Amino acid sequence: MSALQHDRIAVLAADLKLSALADLYGPIAQDAASKKDVSYADFLEGVLRAERDARRIRTRELLTRTAGFPALKTLDAYDFTFATGAPRQQIQELAALGFVERAQNVVLLGPSGTGKTHLAIAFGLLAAQRGWKVRFTSAADLVIGLEAAHRQGRMKEFMHRIVAAPKLLIIDEIGYLPFGREQANLFFQVIARRYEKGSLILTSNLSFGSWDDAFANDAVLTAAMLDRVLHHATVVQIAGESYRLKDKRRAGILARPQVPMAAAVTTKSKASKEEKV
Repeated sequence: MSALQHDRIAVLAADLKLSALADLYGPIAQDAASKKDVSYADFLEGVLRAERDARRIRTRELLTRTAGFPALKTLDAYDFTFATGAPRQQIQELAALGFVERAQNVVLLGPSGTGKTHLAIAFGLLAAQRGWKVRFTSAADLVIGLEAAHRQGRMKEFMHRIVAAPKLLIIDEIGYLPFGREQANLFFQVIARRYEKGSLILTSNLSFGSWDDAFANDAVLTAAMLDRVLHHATVVQIAGESYRLKDKRRAGILARPQVPMAAAVTTKSKASKEEKV
């Protein structure tokens, strides 16, 4: 085949938006020519399949880049040997992403440093590899964006593009910074917009009974929000120490946290009440 013919094929491929075909068809043609039982239809099928596979790879890479992940974390890299308080079987079942297909939610609860964000990113990365649009944001950054959109009269655009469009929306670090009343109202709109329409992954170091502390101490709004979040949700409770501080504790730089007996009893009683609810 002449260079001129190759150039014509490349132009035709570009016109048809088959961006990988010009680079792929040559080796496939050589392979087909070396086999006696390969038909023209077999060659065409091979070229089209290679173009499709290349397009899927590009799509997955684009979805991963635009998801907003602060870092790339995988489930294989999660240290279950350290995080013995993480429910391994439950987490591995969630990795099948059936909850995303059913527009259900996952809430990851536990102390700081137990891998909640790691797991949220890992689930998000798996979703992006499936070709689904994913958006990762911290609760604080989400509210900052909501406030800016509200001031600028762009709420409809923001709610569609950032909140509604992703198949999976991940909101990290709920409760790390408390919200004012207007901020809490804006956050509630996000939960209401996603309810039964798209999946959420939420992470928090607060038990549900303390969420109203993060939402302007508005018990009514918090109850309405949790009602929507938990209606179709899997709650993953992770116990344990901070992975980030494990080396310092081993070196004796930091002491292991001591839980006072009274606090332990209160926490246990509160957890029991939540389980009954």
